[in-house]
Amino acid sequence: MSFRENLRETLDFTSMEQKELAARTGLSLKTIENYVKKESSVPSADKAVLIAQALGVTVEYLVTGKENEKLIKNGITAKNKELNDIFSKLDNYHYDLIISMAKILLKSQMTKK
Repeated sequence: MSFRENLRETLDFTSMEQKELAARTGLSLKTIENYVKKESSVPSADKAVLIAQALGVTVEYLVTGKENEKLIKNGITAKNKELNDIFSKLDNYHYDLIISMAKILLKSQMTKK
């Protein structure tokens, strides 16, 4: 994926508006809009660093799209956020059931190594 696509995805994932990103980085809204909308518009390294810091991701993620490098605030990855969103909707019984199952799966995985 391109910088533009990774930036769009991260903005969506963090629910951050382009206007907020501009304010957090000190870049103009027009500049942010160009990075989001124009395929050929890629920031300089110093601006990419500002954007990555404001979004809570690495510059490497914005450039390469490597999921394992995508760390959202407080160290939560996209995978963990998805699980957290699902878990937050479960009642206590089903939450405890899933946790028990996950522990069994983890133990099984560890014994295979």
